[in-house]
Amino acid sequence: MVLRKNKLFVDFFNKFLELNTEVEAVIVSDSEGLIIAGEKRKDVDIELVSVLTSIVNPVLQRMRNEFSFKRFGNASFDTENHRLLFISVDEERILSLVLNNMASIEKLSPYGLFLAEKTAQILTAEEGDIIQISVPNFEYEAENVQRLKNQLYQMKLGTRGEYRFKFVILGDHEVGKTSINRRFVENKFTDDYRATIGLNVLTHTFEFFGNEIGVTLYDLGAQNYFRRFRKGYYTGAQAAFTVFDLTNRESFNNIKSWYKELKDFTSDEEIPIIIVGNKSDLSTERQVAYKEGVQLANELSEEEKIKLSYIETSALTGENVEDAFNLISYHYVMKSKEIEDERRHNILYEIMASIIRKKIVLTVSFITESTIWSPGLQMVTKIKSLGESSSVRDYEDEQVFQYPNGLILKQHLYSAIDDVSSSDGVFCIFDAIGKDHVDPQWKDMIIRIIKNVKDKGVVLIGIRALERSSWSDIIGELNVDEQLNQKPIELLFFRIGEDFQIDIFDQLRAMFSSIDDKY
Repeated sequence: MVLRKNKLFVDFFNKFLELNTEVEAVIVSDSEGLIIAGEKRKDVDIELVSVLTSIVNPVLQRMRNEFSFKRFGNASFDTENHRLLFISVDEERILSLVLNNMASIEKLSPYGLFLAEKTAQILTAEEGDIIQISVPNFEYEAENVQRLKNQLYQMKLGTRGEYRFKFVILGDHEVGKTSINRRFVENKFTDDYRATIGLNVLTHTFEFFGNEIGVTLYDLGAQNYFRRFRKGYYTGAQAAFTVFDLTNRESFNNIKSWYKELKDFTSDEEIPIIIVGNKSDLSTERQVAYKEGVQLANELSEEEKIKLSYIETSALTGENVEDAFNLISYHYVMKSKEIEDERRHNILYEIMASIIRKKIVLTVSFITESTIWSPGLQMVTKIKSLGESSSVRDYEDEQVFQYPNGLILKQHLYSAIDDVSSSDGVFCIFDAIGKDHVDPQWKDMIIRIIKNVKDKGVVLIGIRALERSSWSDIIGELNVDEQLNQKPIELLFFRIGEDFQIDIFDQLRAMFSSIDDKY
């Protein structure tokens, strides 16, 4: 496949101009001021580009003189109608942004670093290389941190689901951060080292336990100069790699500093973190023992009261690279579940507390064929705010749990379905999977529930049924309108599919809200 660098530049710069309306032109030029690549808005005068070209060369020379290492620098200044931002790509080439006179240099500098990194990748790319030209929206991420961090966890691990998350990869120079990314995304390794210019962003989708995991990888430049920009890149991060070189003791010693920066810039959010010891293939040059990496992870875990993991990889051979990404994905999925479960639990608790403040005692009955699978009861009993319950009755077909705040939960088997006379809410589940018709006894059981539940009670009937099942036929066979006309209660049927957790939460919230509205 022929690598068409000109087309890459055109597509990439146009994507950037679409996202950032304050930018009027993007230009890459050499040390002589000759334009290598560039794009401008249609309404921008071509003379502006000519003026910029004449300015670039002395600015580049000044940047070289000011930066003693003569490899990287940036500068900006204003003209009457425009603001100009220059960023070194390498010793010979520079990226220039022409901005309108109201544009924010502070806002656009992170984009400039990102553009410079991608420009370097395109310029040095070889046939067969894959260059991703998507442009992240840093500002959008900053405004949507909560959305990014609290994605709904709807599936059990092992059930088909889709997850999207952002994580940052940090560590010293030359530890192999970019090589790990490239091995994972492209299954390719390169011996040529080039320091990341501030930021490299890659996206990748892969399979994990039957789930589709989509990750946005933020590979952060290690230079101290970029520290002030890195804070913006950390925004919205949901997981992190901190990478060190197993053959470089100093890079291992610096892991704590990188960890501190991560914690400082993520506002102490408890995000999953994995410490990665890279270059495990260089066994004769190893300076850090495996047990030291494990010890560091355990030490930081104990200090911060969160779980850190440790893994060793080789970007050269690919050893454990995929496992490292699988491990961070597992931690992210489980952390997302924990966060989302807590959010749901708090919602249910607040509604139940409102009911109890009005009527002192709230009694809810859960009716299932077996106590092994009672998802409604199981969701409620996991609410930490309720405290510990005491079992006040434990029969073969019925259990009763009472909580200090006045909540009483009852678990009934079908054989004890009549004992709901004290219940404000009844949550009953029938299983229709594998059945062409509903069990005739179910309608009789529903009628008995209607007859025995207290007035103003709320009854939920959940039917486990496959998507291909005819829901209208099921409801038709369980029609109890005649009985409902004789008693002032609410009754609702709902389907329980394979991915039932959100359905169960929604129905519990609806039931408790309805009870709350009645008092």
